[in-house]
Amino acid sequence: MTVIPLTELDPGAIDRIGGKAAGLGALIAAGERVPAGFCLTTEAYDAGSIPREEIAAAYADLGDDVPVAVRSSATAEDLPWASFAGQQDTILDVTGLEDLLAAIEACWASLDTERAIAYRAANGVTGSRMAVVVQTMIEPRAAGVLFTANPITGARGEMVIDAAPGLGTAVVDGTVEADHYVLGEQIPQHPRGCLDRAELAELRSVGRRIQEHLGAPQDIEWALDADGTLWLLQSRAVTSLFPVPEVEDGELRVYMEAGHMQGMLRPMTPMGSSVLVQVGRQWLEMFGAGTVDKSSPIRFLGGRMFLELTPFLRNPSTRRRMPEMMAAYGPRVVPALEKVVQDPRLTPQRMRIPLGTVARIVAHTAPSVARGVVAALRRPDAESRRILASADTVREICEGPAHRATVIGHLDLAERVHLAVLGAPMMESLHPLWAAMGCQSGAAWLLKGLATDSEVSGVVRGAPYNVTTEMNLALWRIAAEATDHRELLIGTPVPQLVTKFRDGTLPDIGLEQFLAVYGHRAAAEIDVGVPRWGEDPSPVFDAIANYLRLTDEEQAPDARFRRAAEEAEATIEELVQRARDQRAPIAPLVSFLLRRARQLIGLREFPKYLWLFALKQVRRELLAAGAILVEQGQLDEAEDIMFLDLEEARSAARDGADLRELATQRRATHDREMRRRHVPVVLLSDGTDVEATLPVPEHADGLRGTGAAPGTATGRARVIRDPRGARIDPGEILVAPTTDPGWTPLFLTAAGLVTETGAAMAHGPTVAREYGIPAVICVRDATTQIRTGQLITIDGASGLVTIADEGAEAADRPEGDSSEPRSAVRPGDGA
Repeated sequence: MTVIPLTELDPGAIDRIGGKAAGLGALIAAGERVPAGFCLTTEAYDAGSIPREEIAAAYADLGDDVPVAVRSSATAEDLPWASFAGQQDTILDVTGLEDLLAAIEACWASLDTERAIAYRAANGVTGSRMAVVVQTMIEPRAAGVLFTANPITGARGEMVIDAAPGLGTAVVDGTVEADHYVLGEQIPQHPRGCLDRAELAELRSVGRRIQEHLGAPQDIEWALDADGTLWLLQSRAVTSLFPVPEVEDGELRVYMEAGHMQGMLRPMTPMGSSVLVQVGRQWLEMFGAGTVDKSSPIRFLGGRMFLELTPFLRNPSTRRRMPEMMAAYGPRVVPALEKVVQDPRLTPQRMRIPLGTVARIVAHTAPSVARGVVAALRRPDAESRRILASADTVREICEGPAHRATVIGHLDLAERVHLAVLGAPMMESLHPLWAAMGCQSGAAWLLKGLATDSEVSGVVRGAPYNVTTEMNLALWRIAAEATDHRELLIGTPVPQLVTKFRDGTLPDIGLEQFLAVYGHRAAAEIDVGVPRWGEDPSPVFDAIANYLRLTDEEQAPDARFRRAAEEAEATIEELVQRARDQRAPIAPLVSFLLRRARQLIGLREFPKYLWLFALKQVRRELLAAGAILVEQGQLDEAEDIMFLDLEEARSAARDGADLRELATQRRATHDREMRRRHVPVVLLSDGTDVEATLPVPEHADGLRGTGAAPGTATGRARVIRDPRGARIDPGEILVAPTTDPGWTPLFLTAAGLVTETGAAMAHGPTVAREYGIPAVICVRDATTQIRTGQLITIDGASGLVTIADEGAEAADRPEGDSSEPRSAVRPGDGA
């Protein structure tokens, strides 16, 4: 049977009846009022013919030529993660059998429109089939949409209703200015618009009932007829909401997104999250915190790392200072926390802050830190070389052969390998960094009124001993020496280049030696679930191709880096001279602090560089354990172990559980989260994205962010959301959600950097300063407000991004090859 009455629908049979019909079936099963009708199943679509007699009989059962709504119900529609709102057709007021059959054909055809195909591709949907819902028309007095959670702020405690007189399509299509109601605990006594207080109360009651029945916030289309009877026309999950944490006691909690400090806005794999939590625990226990229980301020929500701030925001002594204290995490955090502090639900109360743990760590580490800082200040170059030499020792420790034959054996080694790195090697590598940061802060304090923060920051451009800079310059040298193979390296698809490299048919360009040193790196490299460059060198080939397109010797990365270093030295001379002229007694100290800051700050990237050797071995051991689980029929492929956590992998080794379905579900969830564009900077446990409750700042002169690397640049924008496969032509300005060291090969041909998140101390802005390119961070929605091809000007001191008035013409510019600089950089800005 290809025609089924709506009252007989099985909500679980999406493959047969599609998402919209499944939602209606669930409403009917819950006892809700739904207009009568029937569903033409996907079997008819597969057969390519409409069963005329069945349709005629079902239509006759509804009444004599009764007007109906004919609605698409694709198998990839009204899904929990993709609504497909408006992507396929709905035809209203259809009367008569022939018009009904034509409307069904139109619904089928709408599955293959350009917009529907593009939407499926954007949401990772690879196939879809079409069922069709036919329902009697309701002549509404008012109609609209009910969201059982606030779709803008994410607040689960608020419902939002948009309503208008007449058909609800005007609300859905946005062709009228709807009456807008936001319902919290209270309903307005005298609401304005087309709904009265009783109708709002009924809608709220229905929304609560349906959400509880379906187990998730819902987007519900409804209509009130002339008699005031409420009809439900559709219900589907609200797909845009950010996941909320589980809170057992119901108390309001506050979380701050912290992954952007490591350039991580993409979701981490479950194993990556698990390893990070374990490493944090090991570090605390190693440095005097005692045994640390499994409670942690770190929470992973939607795969992103958040820090819980509730104890500090509740504590009377720290509450008011929290916005200022958290400013280092980026300027977008500050206004959000200022709003949170005013929330009456977060009244001050004594909550435990682990000051004793902090005191034990300080007492344990202070003597060695003091010795290390003094050594770095006395002999900066010698101490830097000594620290850098530890990389060879750590590499040997982490790359030794593994002799484990069991899953437990591999997991044991994976959990212990960090102990060899987190101790002396990594801690000692931090001492010069702390010395450098202290020197830079001290110099800035002494120079107050004589120099801007941007000028003081400028002294670290082109700093020595930076492993990330050295990595990118090494990659540039490979490109510079591979010009004889330019056509091959630019014109060959990257997968083919990788194959040639692996089978030994690629000309020797020095790539094997490069990967021997830097193959443990990658974009999103703190996630052990992400392949390293040594496993997949595709991003390295992308970077080489970018460098080979650069023909202007003045824009060559080594020349830019050298120029940045020269300008930094000149800046030091200028600042010291100002001190001599106006505050002579402090001039020698200013000179000492600025030079020590410059000599030592390059080591900022080195502690993480060391740690990545350990992460590489952890990944190797986990994949080996995964391979054994595959042999035992517990996983489909070794990489699937990255979608478990450490405890789950251990349990599987003990009890032999089949984890294939769990890994598949987790991978699908991870893939969906990868497509999420917006991540809250401050999130409440009721789902509220605090920044979304703040007024959007308007700047007539352009987009505002925070200056993070001085200088100005004008060039075409290149919006990139993932560095894999990315291309940036010489002189373009990189616009990205965030960046980590895996992005930095793109910096060497970029004229400037714009990001949506970050902090001045994060990796991307730090490397930008050292390369001498201007950077503006924390530009809200930069990757959507700026389009590839638009001419933009950025000011890395003021934080202003100006978009030239070129509109669609700039956005539609073909992304062809270009070897000519496309930017104008102010002389002296170091780019």
